[in-house]
Amino acid sequence: MSVTYLLVGSPEAYSGKSAIIVGMAFQFQEKGLDVAYGKPLGTCLSESTTDVIDEDVRFIAKTLNLPANRLRPTLLSLDDITISARLDGTDQTNYPQSLQDASQGQGGDLVLIEGAGTLDEGRLFDLSLLQMSQVMDAAVVLVSRFHSELVVDALLAAKRELGDRLHGVLINDVPLDRFNAVDTRVRSFLESRGIPVLAVLPRSDLLRSVSVSELVHQLNADVLCRSDRLDLMVESLKIGAMNVNSALKYFRKSRNMAVVTGGDRTDIQIAALETSTNCLILTGQIPPIPAVLSRAEDLEVPILSVDLDTLTTVEIIDRTFGQVRLQEAVKVQHVRQMMQKHFDVDRLMTKLGLKPVATA
Repeated sequence: MSVTYLLVGSPEAYSGKSAIIVGMAFQFQEKGLDVAYGKPLGTCLSESTTDVIDEDVRFIAKTLNLPANRLRPTLLSLDDITISARLDGTDQTNYPQSLQDASQGQGGDLVLIEGAGTLDEGRLFDLSLLQMSQVMDAAVVLVSRFHSELVVDALLAAKRELGDRLHGVLINDVPLDRFNAVDTRVRSFLESRGIPVLAVLPRSDLLRSVSVSELVHQLNADVLCRSDRLDLMVESLKIGAMNVNSALKYFRKSRNMAVVTGGDRTDIQIAALETSTNCLILTGQIPPIPAVLSRAEDLEVPILSVDLDTLTTVEIIDRTFGQVRLQEAVKVQHVRQMMQKHFDVDRLMTKLGLKPVATA
């Protein structure tokens, strides 16, 4: 039986490709297909000096329970050293040939290949999305994050570049108040232009959330209490810089917050702990008073101290929200349920010429 290749790409970085691939793969596996996975262009290599596997590959392999012979190799990492070597001519590798060689004689009914951040990323190595699809004779599915209805511009441009290789698109992260309009008007428009819409996926606070441990890492923060609860998820960010009465009203509008405030603002710290706060982040390197620490211990809320000003702290956290990766089991389960509800797996399988495989 011949192997089918499906290349999952995006017009922009951080669109949710890895999450979509996980959700797709579960459904393909439920249809009895033998699934393999690969990410030729590494973008988030392990920090371990003895292990150069891309973290997405590691996580997806574990999540999908894929054996080693169902993983395709990562050919290179898109880091400064690799890029410099290519630019100065030190690296003359024929990467399309390497990709073709890596695709030969491998098992699996369906190989899911994760593209780089954009359609053009990797072109320096002759591994843009279109170039990879041509080398592997792969169908392409695009994941596009919704910012406005002008999402159609990027998808129309992608269709013009990819042609018949584009087998469908998924529009991700659609605000709930825009969902019906996107699911009808935008879907209808794209379908009329020959672009199959395989899913419209609603925005999820859970999927956009980050763990407290990730905030500790990104902020290089000291953990002052409840280091055992760094697994808590943060869905929103609030800044505590007003009077305490205003702060209480402000905090009560959100849930599972990280609250950034000065180490000297004891009143704001106490107000935050009385609302849905999952992490208290103190600036100015002023330690909280014992009563605040004691209350946080009782409520199991980690308190972090950062050697940064409030503006810088907020900028780092905002950037972390925008680049969040799928790494927690609770998110995987949520993606699985969301894709089950919204993703038309049967339509894609028909377009790929795949049929469900009967299992014993």
